[in-house]
Amino acid sequence: MLKGEKVVLAYSGGLDTSVIIPWLKENYECEIIAACIDVGQGGEIKYIKDKALASGASKVYIEDVKEEFVKDYIFPTLKAGAVYEGKYLLGTSMARPLIAKKLVEIAHKEGAKAIAHGATGKGNDQVRFEVSIHALDPSIKIIAPWRIWDLKSREDEIDYAKKKGIPIPVTKEKIYSVDNNLWHVSHEGGDLEDPWNEPKSDLYDIITPPDKAPDKPEYVLIEFEKGIPVKVNGKALEPVKLIEELNVIAGKNGVGIADLVENRLVGMKSRGVYETPAGTLLYTAHKELEYLVLDKETMRFKDLVSQKYADLVYNGLWFSPLKAALDAFVEETQKNVTGVVRLKLYKGNVINAGVKSSYSLYNEEFVTFGKDDVYNQKDAEGFINLFGLSLKIKALMEMGRKDMDEAVGR
Repeated sequence: MLKGEKVVLAYSGGLDTSVIIPWLKENYECEIIAACIDVGQGGEIKYIKDKALASGASKVYIEDVKEEFVKDYIFPTLKAGAVYEGKYLLGTSMARPLIAKKLVEIAHKEGAKAIAHGATGKGNDQVRFEVSIHALDPSIKIIAPWRIWDLKSREDEIDYAKKKGIPIPVTKEKIYSVDNNLWHVSHEGGDLEDPWNEPKSDLYDIITPPDKAPDKPEYVLIEFEKGIPVKVNGKALEPVKLIEELNVIAGKNGVGIADLVENRLVGMKSRGVYETPAGTLLYTAHKELEYLVLDKETMRFKDLVSQKYADLVYNGLWFSPLKAALDAFVEETQKNVTGVVRLKLYKGNVINAGVKSSYSLYNEEFVTFGKDDVYNQKDAEGFINLFGLSLKIKALMEMGRKDMDEAVGR
């Protein structure tokens, strides 16, 4: 079907995509364009090109999109306050639509008819990639080897790679599936598949285990403008640098570990251990600032929006009309989310240590007992009578019914 045609492969250099290049050439007789979309994976990027060419790719794209990732994907999700199932800060979920967007752009540039990816048939990423690709160009064909090849496990992939002479970054002894970017590192598989197993201390890549973190607390100040973080400890930083700086500060203090048994979109539960140091600080600080500047009804409704937003991002619906509509609501709520938050970090804990904003709805003069010009305590009596009127009426009716029953001998 694709003999002699170009296929763009979402290439990471990891186990799955390392195996996919020779497998595609063997089964489709196509030309492979490897596309590595750099969302902050780290040092392995510099080896990607040579490795992809050595594995059989005819051409390699390496696209640095870290700034776009932060500005157009991380910050909107942060402003929305979107957290999946109370713990997951959506690091992988946010990156996939951006990667898909770049894959489509490269496919158009190269005249490729298909895009291939290494997501498994049991995971969420296959949905995120394919729904995003179809939203941007429904004419592009998708090849998902995990759904069609004979390899049934990561052990099978390792054996196949060895057979083909392809260097791979994992062994059967350390077989975790790891996804990392500027925002987080996720770990799945291996001994983590049993939820009773505590993560091993050497699992973590960017966070110091809390018990090994410094014995002295560290304070950090984060300043926001309209919901977007702009300064750390009084220093203005560009978006990527800001995330990197907070990753270091939080990571060394053991902050940002989330161990979650989550509900996958495809219908099963999975266990993941996530490292999101900067994200944990930013979400905590952003929420503390919103407590100060948002009115009650807006906050309550935004909580509902946050949950729905998280579901949309997790489920791969980044380019959906509903998400665009929710973005408009979120943007309106962020107009006054400007101020400074001070956090205290200590052995994995994040504690609010102060918040201030020129848009604060909290006024010490209003809450003090001695002020009657804004709040007259006598007014509370009428308020309570009206607020509890329905309950009072219900009680009176029940008492009247009881008296009537007693009068007729029932």
